[in-house]
Amino acid sequence: MAQVKKVALLTAGGFAPCLSTAVGGLVKHYTEVAPDVEIIAYRYGYQGLLKGDYLTVTDEVRAKADVLHRFGGSPIGNSRVKLTNKEDLVRRGLVAEGEDPLKVAADRLVADGVDVLHTIGGDDTNTTAADLAAYLAEHDYGLTVVGLPKTIDNDIIPIRQSLGAWTAAEQGAKFAANVVAEHNSGSRMLIVHEVMGRNCGYLTAATAAKYREWLDAQEWVPEIGLSREAWDIHAVYLPEAEIDLDAEAERLNKVMDTVGNVTIFLSEGAGLDAIIAELEKSGEEVPRDPFGHVKLDKINPGAWFGKQFAKRLSAEKTMVQKSGYFSRSAASNEADLELIGRCTELAVECALSGRSGVIGQDEEAGDVLTNIDFTRIKGGKPFDLTQPWFTGLLESVGQPPATPVHG
Repeated sequence: MAQVKKVALLTAGGFAPCLSTAVGGLVKHYTEVAPDVEIIAYRYGYQGLLKGDYLTVTDEVRAKADVLHRFGGSPIGNSRVKLTNKEDLVRRGLVAEGEDPLKVAADRLVADGVDVLHTIGGDDTNTTAADLAAYLAEHDYGLTVVGLPKTIDNDIIPIRQSLGAWTAAEQGAKFAANVVAEHNSGSRMLIVHEVMGRNCGYLTAATAAKYREWLDAQEWVPEIGLSREAWDIHAVYLPEAEIDLDAEAERLNKVMDTVGNVTIFLSEGAGLDAIIAELEKSGEEVPRDPFGHVKLDKINPGAWFGKQFAKRLSAEKTMVQKSGYFSRSAASNEADLELIGRCTELAVECALSGRSGVIGQDEEAGDVLTNIDFTRIKGGKPFDLTQPWFTGLLESVGQPPATPVHG
C-alpha cells in the first residue's frame, strides 16, 4: 500500500445524530496519528463528488474538530444520489448523457488526488460506496473506501448498532413528552406520534421504551388529573407486525372511555402495503425517490392511521405529530459519542493500511467491532419482535403480542 497523502470525506442520505460527530472524529484522529495527510470534504455527498465540489480541512478546522461533536446535522451537507441510477443523475445535471457515473466519480477522485474516501451514511450510502469500491478495484484505480454506518432505523445488515440510533430514540422520547402533554387539550383526544422507520420498527420501539423510562421517573398527582395512565402510550405499531384495526379499535375504545385519551406510537412504515394499495386503487401515483423507496412524507401514513382510528374511537380531536426531523438532526448523545469515537479510530486505522469496508459491530462475528466487507452490507434488517424488552413493553401497555407480517 502506497503512503496515504490525501483523504476525502462525504456524508450522504438522510440526517442522523452522528454525521457532524463522525466528521469531527475522523478529522481529529487523522490529525493525531497522521497530521501530514491532507483532508477534503465533498459537499452534499456524492453530488459533490460528481461535481468536484469540496471544502478543504484547514489547520483551524483541525484545531476545532471537537466543536463538531456539539452539533447535529452535517457541516458538509448531504444529498440522495445513487451512482448506478444514470437516468436520475442525467436528469439532475450531475452527469452528461452517455457518461458512466461510477467512472465520473472514480476519475474525479483521481483528479483530486484522493487516496482514501470515507463515506458516512446508511445502507443506500454504503451500497453505493460498495458499487464505487468494486469499480475502483476492477479498474485498478488503487483507492481505498472506508464506510461508517449511519441510520436512525438501526437496520443495516450485519451491523448490531448503527451510529446515531441511540440518540434518535432519546430525542424522539423528548419530543413525545411535549406532544403527549396535549392529551387533554380536548376530550376524547387521539394522539398519533409518527416515528421514522420505513421497513424497520427499531426506532419506534426504542423511542417508546425511552419515553416510558421517562414516565417511570416522574411523580404523578392523579387527584388533580395528572395521571400516568393519561400520559402513557396505549399502542405501538411497527412495519414488522400485523395491525388488526378492528381488534385494536375495540381495545383502544375501552382506553378512551376509561382514560379519556389514546396515544399511539406509529412507525411511518407500518401498514404501508395497505396504504399503497389504497392509493393505487384510487388511481393516485405513489411518489418514489432515486432508490425506488416510497416517499413516506408525501403519502403521510400518520394521517392515514389517524383518520382510521379517529372514526373507530369516536375521537373528538386528533393530533398527528412527526418526531423524525427533530430526532435525526440532534447532536450525538454520550452513548453515540463513545461508539462513534471507537468507529472513527478504526476507520482511520483501516484507511491508512489500505483496507476497504464498513466499520461496525459484526452481528455474525460476536458483535466485534471490525471492518466489514462491502459485499456483506445490506439494508432492510427487520426489528426482532421477540426481544424481551419489546414483548415486555407491549404487555405493559396492554397490547397483545406482536404477530409478524405474513407470519
